[in-house]
This record gives sequence, structure tokens and C-alpha cells, in this order.
Amino acid sequence: MLCYGPNNYLNMWQLMVCLGSPFNVGTDKFGYKVAVVIEQASVLPGALQVAQEIYMTKDMNLKINHDCQAVSNGAAASNTDTVASSRVSSLLASKDRDFLLSPTGNQVKVCDLEGKIIGLYFSANWYPPCWNFNQVLVGIYEQLKSSGSNFEIVYVSSDEDADAFNIYHACMPWLAIPFSDLDTKKALNRRFDIEGIPSLVILHPNDNKDEATLRDGVELIYRYGVEAFPFTKQRLEELQDEERARHENQTLTNLLTNHDRDNLLGHPTPEQVPVASLVGKTIGLYFSAHWCRPCVNFTPRLISIHQKIKEQMLVDGDQDGEDFEIVFVSSDRDQASFDSYFDTMPWLALPFGDPNVKQLVKHFDVKGIPCLVILGPDGKTVTKQGRNLINLYQENAYPFTEVKLELLEKKMDEEAKSLPRSVYHGGHRHELNLVSEGNGGGPFICCDCDEQGSGWAYQCLECGYEVHPKCVTLTVAASSNR
Repeated sequence: MLCYGPNNYLNMWQLMVCLGSPFNVGTDKFGYKVAVVIEQASVLPGALQVAQEIYMTKDMNLKINHDCQAVSNGAAASNTDTVASSRVSSLLASKDRDFLLSPTGNQVKVCDLEGKIIGLYFSANWYPPCWNFNQVLVGIYEQLKSSGSNFEIVYVSSDEDADAFNIYHACMPWLAIPFSDLDTKKALNRRFDIEGIPSLVILHPNDNKDEATLRDGVELIYRYGVEAFPFTKQRLEELQDEERARHENQTLTNLLTNHDRDNLLGHPTPEQVPVASLVGKTIGLYFSAHWCRPCVNFTPRLISIHQKIKEQMLVDGDQDGEDFEIVFVSSDRDQASFDSYFDTMPWLALPFGDPNVKQLVKHFDVKGIPCLVILGPDGKTVTKQGRNLINLYQENAYPFTEVKLELLEKKMDEEAKSLPRSVYHGGHRHELNLVSEGNGGGPFICCDCDEQGSGWAYQCLECGYEVHPKCVTLTVAASSNR
């Protein structure tokens, strides 16, 4: 697992891993290793933890508010404006500073941000995902500014030194808190409980309560782009309603076709298979890429499970064994990589660079790869956790429905009744105790086979080491025959 940044951040990341937090290893859309929390299936972008005190004084706020009112043509501000001004000033200014820095180093009065929607952008030069998000945010910012919106961004730096800050800020078209103002930056990190970067906190002009602030700006930008503006709860509810309607109305045809194409790639390439021929089947959308090591490790397993499902369907009476199909949705970086990777797969694929790829990533909110989304015969989403279900239940997971999963869970509970309550595993020095989600267990990564586990596990109460019961059984059985 790689982590970028100063040693203190790296050590904190290592500590999180050692504590045994339930996570899966994957690769994000930019190619960086990430830890994915199993319960939430969300990427942890970093391990930035801040501990500091808010340093603001009443006298400072009064002084800055007085200066801002003087700049505003000497007009008396309304009570609402005073509250908003007070909040902006108390957050972004200090006892000795009433300005922000432009990318060229010019000073811009904090009071110039009155009445604007403000994005507090917590980021750092040293962390590659910040650079990646920065490029996206610049595009969104420039679109909004060109349309005359009242949106402004303020960079809150976690850079290691002034040179890194200056280089990074030069790539941004917005304002920044000076690098030297450590107290204000610490206070903002503390105030908004920033635990990872990049982070984008949205402040609205007349909001004077923290609970009215939107703290998930990075997610909103990635998910909705410029359409998220003005970042109000009402606007987000509208977007969520639109998204919900799209999911309710989704069909295999509108997911996988466009006005230029109504087929998929098959084997041997360039065989083409009509999307219409897949209607009525269970489909797995496999988001993957050749450059992603977890993908390369998972693909052979998926190929094996795919074949076993086909064979079982023939036994069950499906003469063709074709009621289940997988479609490769590539995140490869060039045609050659796509071709070589797709040649290893026995299923279908969207063409490399097809516009539907980005639409599908957004539609299913794919945060990391490999990812397997299962669609039912009606074209609706059955689950976005296909990869985890394959790891847990292999071919028995098919057709991935809630009814089938409930049966598998009951079967697992019955099998657990015959398992010993504690064992010694050859790969670990401590005694392991049998646990379930109801008595101290939960989703985990097996320390023996490195695959996800859920339900029952053998767990070390001293250090958090966990393994699948099947892995322990194999090891114990092998040792008992010696």
C-alpha cells in the first residue's frame, strides 16, 4: 500500500491499517492504491488528522467588520449582511491579516467575498489525488466564473513548505490563505473536522450555522460537476431526484448503446454482438483496467467463476448457458492495453474510449476498480457489490439477488454451528476465536487469502488478525496429517 506525504501522514496511514479497520484494497479512477471501507464502499483519500484550537477574538471580528463596511461605499450593512460578514471574516482573516492572496501574490480583501458562495479547498502539493481533483475543480470554477456566478474558492494549504505552496497555488485561479498563517489554517481544519484531502467545504452567504454547511464538495463535484451549483440542499435534492428517476427508468439498451453504436465487441475481435441480444439476461458490468494490479489479480478469478456459473446453468436446464453475461467497461489508457487485456477475457466489451464508459462510471458512482455491477433481466440494478459477493460465495452468488443472498447467509450460519469455537491457525501464533457480525465480527479482509470476508470468521482478540473459516480448516487439516 502506498501513501504520499510527510512521515507523520504515512505513519498515521500505517496505524489505521494496523488497527484492523475493515477495508478492501483497490485502485481509484486515477490509478492510485486506495483503501475502500467495506461498509460504506467509499474511498479514503488520505489520513490527514488535525488537532488544534480555534483562535479567534471578538476584537478581531469587530475590527474586520468595520473595515469591510468602510469598503462597501460607506453604506450601512443589514443585520443579515453583518452576520455573514462576521462569519467570513472570523473564518478567513486573522488578528494581523484582513486579506487573501491571489495566484500572482496580490492581496485581496476578505470583505470582497461578502455575499458570495465560498468553497474552502483543503489540499496539498504532495498528494497526487489532490492534483487530479485540482484539474477537475479548475474546469468547474472557470465554467462558473465565465457564466457570472457568485462562486469563489479559497485554498487552505497543507503543503510542506512555502515553495511547494507557491508552485501549487500558481496552478489555481482562486485565492488562498497565506502559507505563513498557520493558526488560521489549523483553525479551519479543526472547525470543519477535516480528516482527509482533497476536501471542499461549501459556505453560503447567509448561513451562520455549521450544520447548514455542505462538507462533501469533492464528492459533489465528481458526481455532478457544474450542475451541482449553487450547492444548496434544494439543488442537491433535485439532482438526486433526477438520478433516482434515471435508475428507475434504466434499461440495458439505454445503458450500453448510443446513437452511433448498438453493439458490443465479442471474440474473436472485431466480432460484434447486438446489445438487443442481451435483453432479458443477467448482466455483469465489469469496470477494470490492465494497469490496475487488483484488477489483474481479480480477473482470473472472475473468469473461473463465470465459467462455473455457465456450467451450472447447463446442468439446471439452460441449454445454451447464456442467461448470464459480463461486459468489460475499460479504464485502460490506450488501445493496445485494452486489446491485450480484453484478449484474456471470454466475455463482451464496450469499445475502447466509448462515451458510454464515462456515463456508466458516473451513473453507478464507481469510485474504485475492480468493480462488478450486476443488472437483472429487466435491466435494473441488482447490486453494485458483485466483486465482494464473488469473493464471498464464488459461483453460488448467482443470480446475486437478495433472496439468494439470504439463503447463502442462512446456509453459512448453519455450517458455522459445526465449527470449533476456537482454533490455532498455522499462520498465526495466537488462538483464534469464532465470531460473527452479531458477536464482535464484521466485514474483513482474510489474512490468509487476502480476499474479503463477511459473516463468520476466526479472529484473534489480541491483534485483530482474521481469516475465513475455510482457510483455517484447510491449514488445521494439513497440520493434523503431519
